[in-house]
Amino acid sequence: MKRKIIAICILLILICAGLILSISMSPTKEINIDIAQSPRKPVIIVTVDSLMTEPLKKAIQDGKAPAFSFLVNKGQLYPDFISSYPTMSVTIDSTLLTGTYANEHKIPGLIWFKEDENRMISYGSGISEMWHNGLKNVALDSVIRYNQEHLSKDVQTIHEELANRQLQSASINGLLFRGNVQHQMNVPKLISLVNLLPEDLEMNGPTLLSLGALSQYNPKNDRHKLAWDRLGFNNDFTINELKFLIQQDKLPSFTLAYLPDADAEIHKSGPNDLKAIEKADASLQQLFDTYASWEEAIEEATWIVLGDSGQSFIGKDKESSLINLNDVLNNYSFWERKNKDAQMAIAINERMAYIYVNDDTIPQAEVVDTLKKEERIHFIAWTEGGINYVASPQSEQLLTFSPNGPYIDPYKQTWTVDGDVTILDVTLAEQNTIQYNHYPDALARLHGALHSQEGNVLIVDAKPYFEFITEHTHDHAGGGAHGSLHKMDSVVPVIIAGTDEKPPFNRLVDLKEWILQLVGGS
Repeated sequence: MKRKIIAICILLILICAGLILSISMSPTKEINIDIAQSPRKPVIIVTVDSLMTEPLKKAIQDGKAPAFSFLVNKGQLYPDFISSYPTMSVTIDSTLLTGTYANEHKIPGLIWFKEDENRMISYGSGISEMWHNGLKNVALDSVIRYNQEHLSKDVQTIHEELANRQLQSASINGLLFRGNVQHQMNVPKLISLVNLLPEDLEMNGPTLLSLGALSQYNPKNDRHKLAWDRLGFNNDFTINELKFLIQQDKLPSFTLAYLPDADAEIHKSGPNDLKAIEKADASLQQLFDTYASWEEAIEEATWIVLGDSGQSFIGKDKESSLINLNDVLNNYSFWERKNKDAQMAIAINERMAYIYVNDDTIPQAEVVDTLKKEERIHFIAWTEGGINYVASPQSEQLLTFSPNGPYIDPYKQTWTVDGDVTILDVTLAEQNTIQYNHYPDALARLHGALHSQEGNVLIVDAKPYFEFITEHTHDHAGGGAHGSLHKMDSVVPVIIAGTDEKPPFNRLVDLKEWILQLVGGS
């Protein structure tokens, strides 16, 4: 469940232990910020989980989103920014903060199989799936290992790069926050009592690290005390922390703040849900009201408000809308904690999935042919000998592609391409140019996912309106889901106000370098 995953893990283990959660006020931390260090006005990114362009426009048109309307009128709305792939929060966050795709930052998805440890990595999902993968593992993976071990050491987060430039930064409720400053976390006693997280927990983060009940600055911010407040992983906690920094005149050069609440509503109600946007707008209004006027807000800071992924409708009829990969691949055995020597492991990321063929005696072509019989799958992809292969139930041919070559796409990336380009809805136009249609920045994003991890891995991507499941997977039938390469899941709005500068391309992967230019520093 994306940004609520830490809280869900903690709540579930406490419920199973028969405990009632009521956490006293967490110790607050000092704000060690020297605003004199900042050569330019601060930059604030507010990520609104699952914010999508058409519902946003509808809410503005209906007069239900005055804060969003203000930002659009005073700044610039970019309606079609391209997310990462798979379109799942941790991969997107990693792309946003490192300026790289998954082949470089090495976070393949919300769920993936770590071959050298022979186990499934899960940063959180449905309750059954978390239980199946081990609650303690999920908690440790999402809170600690994601930042300290899984994110590649060969890339730098924006927090690390700013620190190298002698500039300060903050993260509020972001799950990816790796930085250069060591922070002592406040692990509630009930959490350490059941051995979900260690009692003595130190994490490296930005100058200011706010993470729900684990770390906070505002002494009056109590939006983590009860179970239904999800231990602070909610809009109100994030807003209260950010307001406190503004009121104390302690905004660093860069702040990243997450508003997580919309995700669950849209998963349940579908992509056209406007209540989630109205709630996010109310949060933005609180922020702007902290200033003497809303105009002062964009005079004092550069605001970047963005979505992370879109969502596709999933049909209500589970039999027709859900693709059960256990059934599709029913001739094989599947990894479980009690069956670690199975032939395959399947990691479901809603509308895409990784399939790991762990038995060397199984021909890959046999698996591909089996998957091609499922018409609700749009494509199957794998890599071999440095070349990426893509097959489809709708085509008798293959598409092959690899970086570097005679074809150039709109983002100045060059490619060698051969075969049936219609599988990814790619157009090879005049002067060896590539045009993307329903699968934006398809080659770079798919290449990123294919080279994000070790092992014999296949990717399957569903057609719109369909979602993958396995025996333990939580589904979103009748609501919304994401994960796929399709533009329904991949295109998000970005609103920029408080600067006339413009990003070089309409991709989240390009925002990091652009923000570094905005904030300056040596």
